[in-house]
Amino acid sequence: MSVLSRPIKLPPTGWMLAGLLVIYVFAGLFGHDPWKTEDVIHLAVARDFLDTGHGLGLSLAGRTFLAAPLYYWSAALTEFIFGGLLPAHDALRLASGLWTALALIALYYAGREWYGRDAAAATPILLIGSFGLIVRVHEAQPMLTLFAAESLLLLALALLPRKGRAALFSLAAALFLAALGAGVSGLFPLLALCPLPLMARYRPDATPLRFWGAGMLLGAALTAAALALLHYAAPEWQMAWFYQEYQRLTGNWRYGGDLREYATLLPWFSWPLWPLAGWTLWKNRRVWQSRETLRQNARLLLPLTAFFLLLFLLPVCLSARESTALLLLPPLALLATPGALSLRRGAANAFDWFSSMVFCVFALLLWAGWSAMVFGFPARLARRVVELSPGFVGRFDFWLFVLAVAVTLWWLRLLLQLPRSPWRCLVRWSAGLITLWLLAVSLWLPWIDYGKSYRQLAAALAAQLPEERPACVAEWRLGEAQRASFAYFERLAFTPLQAADGRCRWLLTQDNPRVETALPDQDWRRVWEGSRPGDRKERFRLYRRVEESTVRRGSGKAQRYEPG
Repeated sequence: MSVLSRPIKLPPTGWMLAGLLVIYVFAGLFGHDPWKTEDVIHLAVARDFLDTGHGLGLSLAGRTFLAAPLYYWSAALTEFIFGGLLPAHDALRLASGLWTALALIALYYAGREWYGRDAAAATPILLIGSFGLIVRVHEAQPMLTLFAAESLLLLALALLPRKGRAALFSLAAALFLAALGAGVSGLFPLLALCPLPLMARYRPDATPLRFWGAGMLLGAALTAAALALLHYAAPEWQMAWFYQEYQRLTGNWRYGGDLREYATLLPWFSWPLWPLAGWTLWKNRRVWQSRETLRQNARLLLPLTAFFLLLFLLPVCLSARESTALLLLPPLALLATPGALSLRRGAANAFDWFSSMVFCVFALLLWAGWSAMVFGFPARLARRVVELSPGFVGRFDFWLFVLAVAVTLWWLRLLLQLPRSPWRCLVRWSAGLITLWLLAVSLWLPWIDYGKSYRQLAAALAAQLPEERPACVAEWRLGEAQRASFAYFERLAFTPLQAADGRCRWLLTQDNPRVETALPDQDWRRVWEGSRPGDRKERFRLYRRVEESTVRRGSGKAQRYEPG
């Protein structure tokens, strides 16, 4: 019997489940440049950690960078191990895949402990089917360390009644990872979840609670030892980091605004977890009628309480962003698991039909867009591609094309051969999302890379500077992501203009394309300007001091870099 004709079994178990999760975790981590915003910042910090050899502290383009260090250490480790096989940014970004894999494994075993072996796969499959997760886990994202730590804490809650020693080590690891991966501001929400076992049906002198207390002590001891090592290796950096954490927790909060941001973000970010979690609560509504019955149903009470605690505590510690909203997904996935497997036939069929139609339509659109980029058909769509990314020329890549065809055939097989089962709508939804992601990172990746990467712009800027890089290049209003990009691609370092004290012969500014920034003094002559393809908000201009500049023959006008 051939592989294609072999029947698909549900629920997915063993290698089928592992393969689905592995494809999700690692597809899209590789094969593209560091992208603007958070991805390039964290990659540049991690590589700077390897290059400068300044101990365990962090820096970015020659300046101190204050953040919890664990993610950057792990990224540096993956680059050290795999750097000979992969490009540096791919090897660094591999750390994101490992932290995501740890979170999925923890939630799988938490689901198995609460809902049984037959339902365990539903929790990680639900999680990878959420809209908000797919982009953030495929970039360099330090919040994934806290995401993994939270998943381990939820696993400890699930293990505690029957496997106290395993819960002890899971809790200790969670607290340790949270402290070094997100600092006090990330550790605080997890500490707020630690009293949750008191809500379940335990006596005050029960053995599970003693294991829980021991786990907290072990986590504190491991964290203290790591911080002592950090203080020995980088004392000044550590004190500056601690002071920043103190300022963050005691500064002016935007609690109401951040809470509204989370509430606005959640409906699409956590889809389809929240309607399935709502169905779980409705289906078990009689549980809420008795406090004693509620205490006996820890698998409902603990994830629900954890979700609302995090929802109301995150605005206190962390600003409302997509990366921090990741922390709301694990308890929702656990809460949605029984609801997803107990949908009524009509609702399950409607969900199945909806996912099939939506992902088929978007898959066709992705193929049409690829055809427009590579072959110029449809013509109207091809013109739109050129307008969005001036200078981009689509090229046919045989292996990426083969990958996209294989993914499409896989999706068609799932449409035609998935057997009737309560699992079908769940598997088809998550598999459809994975299909779209794989098509995007195979067919559209060159176009996305062209628009989000600073590689060409950084090379054009570096060409204007002497081959022997100047000791001082000042910057004025240069964003952190842009500074990280120039540092990553061309090893350029910048000094704030205010701190240059007249020592710098060169100055780089970032401003509006239509309006040139008024500089603090008039000692500069513009020699170059440029921007990324299709970017209408950024324009970079390079200046040289008038008294030392060499005016070119002719008009003396500044060179202009236009992408493409």
